Amino acid sequence: MQIRAYRPQDRSAKAGVFYRAVHEGAAPFYDAAQRAVWAPSPEPDWALPDRQLDQWCWVAEDHSGMTGFMSLDREGYLDMAFVLPEVMGKGVARALYGALLAEARASGLTRLTVRASHLARRFFERQGWQVDSFDPYPVDGQVFDTFLMSLDLGAMPTDAEAGP
Repeated sequence: MQIRAYRPQDRSAKAGVFYRAVHEGAAPFYDAAQRAVWAPSPEPDWALPDRQLDQWCWVAEDHSGMTGFMSLDREGYLDMAFVLPEVMGKGVARALYGALLAEARASGLTRLTVRASHLARRFFERQGWQVDSFDPYPVDGQVFDTFLMSLDLGAMPTDAEAGP
């Protein structure tokens, strides 16, 4: 597995990872109608700008191509975090998260926030994030159970401080 910076030519692969992560990985938590609104197509919406180009975004890939991606805006909002269903629990999200955390610290951010799905909430809680509130989120006639979460970087030890 390799972690690298996102590039404009990654947009189609990113859309495919996002689509599969939502429709397959999140299926136990969200019904078909919700998943259809959340990720309507495995293709990018070329009419919209690629917002990851204005964020710090990392891609995980292996011999078969992109297996996940994670992005952070300049204010510390973790915008997207998705991996393919077949690599869930295999360290891909954790590797992407490590790159994100290093960039956040290097950039002087002191607090990170996210609107997390049920599935993402579990991952972030294992990384030390706290749930600040439950927040039902309406989109196109569907209501998604989401969790507003935060991480105080000042209270977290760095990898060197945390030890092995």
